[in-house]
Formats: sequence, structure tokens, C-alpha cells
Amino acid sequence: MSSTHTSIRTDIGTTTPDRISVRGRDLARDVIGKIDFVQMLCLVVLGRLPDEAEASMIDTLLVTAVDHGLTPSAISTRMTWLGAPESLQGAVAAGLLGAGERFLGTVQNTAELLLREAADLAPDAKEPILQETARRVVATARQDGRALPGLGHPIHLNGDPRVPALFDTARAIGFFARHCRLAVALAEASGKPGAGGREKRKLPLNAAGAIGAILADMGLDPLFGRGLALIGRCAGLVAHVLEEREHPTAARMWELVLRQDTRNVLP
Repeated sequence: MSSTHTSIRTDIGTTTPDRISVRGRDLARDVIGKIDFVQMLCLVVLGRLPDEAEASMIDTLLVTAVDHGLTPSAISTRMTWLGAPESLQGAVAAGLLGAGERFLGTVQNTAELLLREAADLAPDAKEPILQETARRVVATARQDGRALPGLGHPIHLNGDPRVPALFDTARAIGFFARHCRLAVALAEASGKPGAGGREKRKLPLNAAGAIGAILADMGLDPLFGRGLALIGRCAGLVAHVLEEREHPTAARMWELVLRQDTRNVLP
């Protein structure tokens, strides 16, 4: 009787009794102490080391994603730590699980939108063409009742302060091109009158939208963009756990809910 052996393997890393290999490089001899975290990230995800411009831009994107205060992800992490203080990984994972179409995950959604809508635009497309494209995208979204990813913010109503800093860095490095320009045009178009002729409140481009636009101009996979947001935020969530351990706030959040529930139940 013959048997068929199926090889199960990965190109990312392998381990033998004498050697650990990552993307074909000896971890102990060629990687540790030789490359930094951003370089390692690109090596393991992209299969290559980044050039200087890519490394600098990716480092900036990671820094931007680290923290934004008591966001839903940070609150989820703190509440999970309250219930399971033995599980750092559980608390951090709880915060990351909320990375979807409203928080963090919009980096990917924005990049996909811009790549799709700018696919037929010339690299040096003129402003009128970008504005026309933006108006069409906004009008279609309104007609379909869809929100456009990367636009609007519950706190930064008059503009996300991270966006100018991100775009200044992108310009300086050379990654501010048609996708970033289209993202800016979309924000402008969001305040134009709709079918009823009434002026709309302009929705500012948020940091996730700016990061998605930069990633599109870098030619990187949008899914990698969501991954960068998760990697950056992971550091922030670890910080929230450590602060929660020393200066608890989750219990007070729970108490607020209990008080509200009590008011609703008691006469």
C-alpha cells in the first residue's frame, strides 16, 4: 500500500535544532542586532527589506497609530483587564478585536477605496479631474446611504491634527501623490451641496484616512495597512493595561453603568 506525504511549510520562517531562519536569513547570525523593528516587519511581511524612504514612512505610520486616548479599543482592554487581571494577552486582544470599519480598520477601507477610484487617473492628474472624481464618489455614497471611510471624527470636528503632520512627512519623503490628493479632494467634496441643494457639513479627513492614502501612494497592500494599525495600537494597549494596574479606571466605568441600571430599575 502506497502513502502520499503532503509537505506543510511556510516561507516565513523555519526552525531546526541548530538554526532559526526568517525569510531565508539566519535569525541569530544575520538579523538580531543587524536590523531594526521596521526592517524586520517589512522583511517578514513583504519578504524584503524596505528602502530608507519606506522605512521612515512606515515608522511614522506606526507611531501615529499607537494611541488616541480612551478609545473603544482602550476601554475594551481596560474592562477585560478588570475581569481577567491575569491575562495581559486577553486584555490586549480584546482591544484589537474592535478594529473594524469604524476604528483602526478604516485604514484598509480607505486605501481600497482610493486605489479603486484613482485607478484610471494619471499620476499627475490635475486638480479639476481630482475634484470631479471626488464629487462623483461623494454623490454615489450619498445616494447609496453609505459613509465614506477615512472621513469624519467624533472629536476633531474641525480637522484631525495628525493629518497635516502625516502629509508633511509624506511630502518630504516622496509619498504624497494622487491617492493623497484624492483623499483631500474627498474631504472638500463632502461639504458641497447634495441633490437637495443644501450645504453639507464638511467632514475632515481623519488619521486613518490619511494613512490609507499614504499606503496607497506607497503601493502597499491595504491589508498590510490594517496590520500596521494593529501593530501600532498594540503598544498603546499594553500601556493602558500597565496604567490600569497602577491607576484603575475600569471599575469606575462599571460603577457608572451600575448606577444607570439602578436608576432605570428602582421607582
